[in-house]
Amino acid sequence: MKIAITGKGGVGKTTFAAILSRLYAAEGYRVLAVDADPDANLALALGFPDEIISKIVPIAEMKELIAERTSTPTDSFSKIFKLNPQVDDIPDKYCTCCNGVNLLTMGTVESGGSGCVCPEHVLLKRLTSHLVLQNKDVVVMDMEAGIEHLGRGTAQGVNTFIVVVEPGARSLQTYHKIKKLASDIGIPKIYAVGNKIKNDLDKAYILENIDPEACLGFISYNVDVVNSDRPDQSPFMNSKIVEEVKAIKLCFDLEKR
Repeated sequence: MKIAITGKGGVGKTTFAAILSRLYAAEGYRVLAVDADPDANLALALGFPDEIISKIVPIAEMKELIAERTSTPTDSFSKIFKLNPQVDDIPDKYCTCCNGVNLLTMGTVESGGSGCVCPEHVLLKRLTSHLVLQNKDVVVMDMEAGIEHLGRGTAQGVNTFIVVVEPGARSLQTYHKIKKLASDIGIPKIYAVGNKIKNDLDKAYILENIDPEACLGFISYNVDVVNSDRPDQSPFMNSKIVEEVKAIKLCFDLEKR
């Protein structure tokens, strides 16, 4: 199963991705969590200790690997490079394992403009395609907002698209933008999860502004989860939130049968 999780920055998608990854791992699945958000902090949310996090090097920063796989020199900029680099061995070689979850941190391409076509971009793009289309694990991808970085064929390989939203206009605007992009590349349905819910009015606001049938469930606002952005304080330690994510997971597991 391949699950892509996205949403506006700050809505809690990384928290949701981390808990979901650990729930699948607890059920005995081999889980690959992919941090594809430029603001990479999935390792912290997964509960990785500081000493492990400090040693993680994003794939986009592995200059020697990129040079080797794309046939470009490390000490010069070249516009000639392989467009189909080998990536199938990267997950096993470069992921970091803790709490039963394998983590692969993608990183981001530092570029002065959009639409970068460079060795780093090509490697990350091909690696993303491999993870979605070829990898046999449960893959949970913590994405940046939007799905523009997924190609048509790659996106169609994802079993489930989940947009994490909060009860606010900007968050829901992001949901509708992503829904349109998904439709444009042939994805028939994406799901929503409401987060930071304080009361029934928050739930009602979300359901009034999206397709209610696309909503998998809600996660309560919890100050302990907000404060869990510290070493050894993964949101997975909060039993109430974990139970709410379990219910959401069960909902889309049933949807996919």
